[in-house]
Amino acid sequence: MVARLTSALTLAALCLVVAPAVSAAEPPLRSTLDGAAYQDTAMRQWAARMHAPLSRFISDAGQRDALLTRLYQEARLAGLPPSLILALIEVESAFRPDAVSSAGATGLMQIMPFWVAELGLPIDDLTDPHRNLRYGCTILAHYLAVESGDFTRALARYNGSLGNTWYPERVLRVWQSAWR
Repeated sequence: MVARLTSALTLAALCLVVAPAVSAAEPPLRSTLDGAAYQDTAMRQWAARMHAPLSRFISDAGQRDALLTRLYQEARLAGLPPSLILALIEVESAFRPDAVSSAGATGLMQIMPFWVAELGLPIDDLTDPHRNLRYGCTILAHYLAVESGDFTRALARYNGSLGNTWYPERVLRVWQSAWR
């Protein structure tokens, strides 16, 4: 019994010595929660500013809110400015999730079907706004990395018009005038 008690006390003392070293390497839970609350606040403030301009395209406030929330999350996940994604969507599809181009590009961000084989699963529906945003933000982030942060070249790649500037200039102009 004494041996067990001594072992338990030794283990408890060891935990007291080791525990601060382990927890010091990790951020405290409070800072993680505070960071999440800050991100949520930043997203809500941004979405509140974007509701009015987006109402030209989407009349239902609930649909606008759902799109803005998901768009913000996907853009931030990909390291992209959410307002740039709004500009790209305005140029690509005018916010129509069922839009299909003459080349076969589909949905809000006009994703070409070949990307499903590259990035996803055959069951992925590119007209689903959530799935379309995930694909589009991932693809644009990839091109931005390939082009070392050059938005003009990344947008030209996204559009399939590398070497021309008409498309990137159009997206950037809409970004500046409508979504900033």
